[in-house]
Amino acid sequence: MKKVLHISKYYFPFVGGVEEVAADITAALKGEDYEQKIICFNEDSTTDGVTTHRGETVHDNVGGVEVIRCGTAVKFASQALSTTYHTELKKVMEEYKPDIVVFHYPNPFVSELLLRYKRSDFKLVIYWHLDITKQKILSKFFYHQNIELLKRADKIVATSPNYIKGSPFLRRFRDKCVAIPNCINNERLTVTPEIERLAAKIRNKYKDKIICFGLGRHIPYKGFIKLVEASRHLDDRFAILIGGKGDLTGMLMKEASGDSKVHFLGKISDSQLIACLLACDIFCFPSITKNEAFGIALAEGMYFGKPAVTFTIPGSGVNYVNVKNVTGLECPNSDSVAYAKALEKLAADPALREKFGKAGRERVLNNFTYDTFRQNILELFNDL
Repeated sequence: MKKVLHISKYYFPFVGGVEEVAADITAALKGEDYEQKIICFNEDSTTDGVTTHRGETVHDNVGGVEVIRCGTAVKFASQALSTTYHTELKKVMEEYKPDIVVFHYPNPFVSELLLRYKRSDFKLVIYWHLDITKQKILSKFFYHQNIELLKRADKIVATSPNYIKGSPFLRRFRDKCVAIPNCINNERLTVTPEIERLAAKIRNKYKDKIICFGLGRHIPYKGFIKLVEASRHLDDRFAILIGGKGDLTGMLMKEASGDSKVHFLGKISDSQLIACLLACDIFCFPSITKNEAFGIALAEGMYFGKPAVTFTIPGSGVNYVNVKNVTGLECPNSDSVAYAKALEKLAADPALREKFGKAGRERVLNNFTYDTFRQNILELFNDL
C-alpha cells in the first residue's frame, strides 16, 4: 500500500477552491491501494457542524483520513505562518515516510520547507492552481524557489490546458504537465421539490424579468464591479442577482446604489444556490484575472443549462470551461459595455439561450463531473 501525503493550505471545514480539490483527490483515492494523511494550516471555520480554531495545532480525522492542522500564528500577504508547521512536517516526512507527496501550490513558505526534502525518495506531484500575480514583489522573490520546485516534481497538474500554455512557469516544464479539470459536486447540486418551490418563488418575484445570476466572493479578481457597471447600461427588463459577500461588498452596494436592477443576496445556502441556478436565464461569471484559474461556479451554472457570459482572460481556464459562441458569450476583458451588450443579445434570443445552455450542460457532463475527475486522478497516480 502506497503512502500519500497531501499538503494543502487549509482543509475542511474551511471551504475554498483549493481545499475542495484536495478533498476530491482524497476521496478519489479512497478504496484504492493508498494510505493517506493531510497536513495544512488551521483557520477559524465552521461547516456542517464541524469547527476549527486558527491558533490550535491538532491532529483530527476527516472521513477516515488523519488531518494535521498547524496553528496559524500570523498571516503575511495572504500566506499563513505557523510556529509548529516545521516540526509537524519534519515528523510526518521522517516517520510516515510518504511514497507520494501531493503539494497544492501556491503555498510559497511551505515550498521552502518541502524543498529541504527534495533528495528524499518520494514522488512529487505539484498541483499548480495558479501563478502568483497579485503580489508582484513576492512573485519575483519566489521565482527561483518555483523553478527548483518544478524541477523536483515528477508530475505537474494544471486545471486546464489554457493554464499550461499561459503560465510562464508551466511552459518551461510542459513535458511534466498534465491537465486535470476541476469537477462539480453532482450530489451537492441535487434538486428537491423544496428547491423547485423556492426557484418558483424567485421567478415569481422577478416576473417578466431576464434573471441574470452571479455568485462568488466579493474580491477584486472576481470582477463583480464590472457586472454592476454593466447593469447601468441595461434597461428594466433585467434583474441582476449577486450572491456571496466579501471585502468589496460595501463598495459594490454603494456603486449599485440607485440601480433597482441589482439585488445583493448575501451568503446563500446550497439550496438557495440551486434555486437561483434553476430560476435564472443567464449565468454571469465576470472574473477578470488569472487568479480565476478555472471556475467551479461557472461549471455549476452550465450544469443547469444556463448560457454563460465571461470575459477573455489570457491563460485562464475560464475560457476553457465556457467555450466562446458554443456554451456562452465572451467579452473583451473588463469591458462592462460589451458585457451589457452580451446580456442584451441573450435576452433578445431565447433560442440562442437554449442552444448555449444545452451545449454547456453537455460540456460539463462530458468533462467536469466527479467520475471523470476521479478517473483522471487514478490514471495520474498509476502513471507515477
